[in-house]
Amino acid sequence: MADKLAKPVTSVGATAAPPRMSSRSLRGSTENRPVERIVRGLLATCGLLSVATTFAIVAVLIGETAGFFAEVSPVDFFTGTKWTPLFTPQSFGVLPLVIGTLQIAVFALLVSVPIGLASAIYLAMYAPPRVRAIVKPALEVLAGIPTVVYGYFALTFITPTVVRGLFSDAGVFNALSAGIAVGIMTIPMVSSLSEDALQAVPRSLRDGALALGATKYEVSTKVMVPAALSGIMASIILAFSRAIGETMIVVLAAGSTPKFTFNPLESIQTMTGFIVQISLGDTPRGTIEYKTLFAVGFTLFLLTLLMNILSTWVTRRFREVYE
Repeated sequence: MADKLAKPVTSVGATAAPPRMSSRSLRGSTENRPVERIVRGLLATCGLLSVATTFAIVAVLIGETAGFFAEVSPVDFFTGTKWTPLFTPQSFGVLPLVIGTLQIAVFALLVSVPIGLASAIYLAMYAPPRVRAIVKPALEVLAGIPTVVYGYFALTFITPTVVRGLFSDAGVFNALSAGIAVGIMTIPMVSSLSEDALQAVPRSLRDGALALGATKYEVSTKVMVPAALSGIMASIILAFSRAIGETMIVVLAAGSTPKFTFNPLESIQTMTGFIVQISLGDTPRGTIEYKTLFAVGFTLFLLTLLMNILSTWVTRRFREVYE
């Protein structure tokens, strides 16, 4: 009698639950398939290849830069204000190149941040769905234009029409026109990433603010932008890093004169511009002039690395988490 009572009782028509497989057994069954093993091996190989390529680039930069600093003092390199490695007497102060690079990046942000952020707010708050479906892809077309086209646009239109229209003493090659062109190029980066960050804000925050009587402008500036600040800041820093590494625009529009100057109307040279100049010349391998290529490249690598670290810190610092 006790044995009968101990047996489970099922209702009429009920079916027994199918046996459940543990995650370990599922993983083991998939790993035993030949196709899964091949795919897993290919994915791991691609990941390791990317990491190995990064380490190889860094190792080459560090090795060649160490050879450069064996002949040139690092203090003179990072604090010198005269850069003439291809002329006699030689000077290896990289500050003119750094100042020129930062000028281009700052002017680019002055163009791309206001326009890009305003475009993102319009697309996220004001634009109807049909307009947004047309405007956003059209805006992102700017990112697909070759940078050499931007360079010729700066040289043939921005400099003679815009810059010289405002400043008659501006040179043919100047930092301002190159910065404007780089800023136009980075508008889609700021706009697209900022708009994605605004769209990620919970709709309940916007609807609640509108229900309390706030205007769309007040909701945009006091609710949406503060809530999406981490994504917006990350897009700005990413655009800054992109401007620092730009090459063709600055080569064509900014010139190749390594001056230690803060005047945006004069010809300057950036770090990427010098790399192009030394790469196209007849510099013998192993000479001090050849090693300057890697020293400048290592400095550029440090700048972009610092910007990436700053972007990660800003994203974590201002990140808003909503349930």
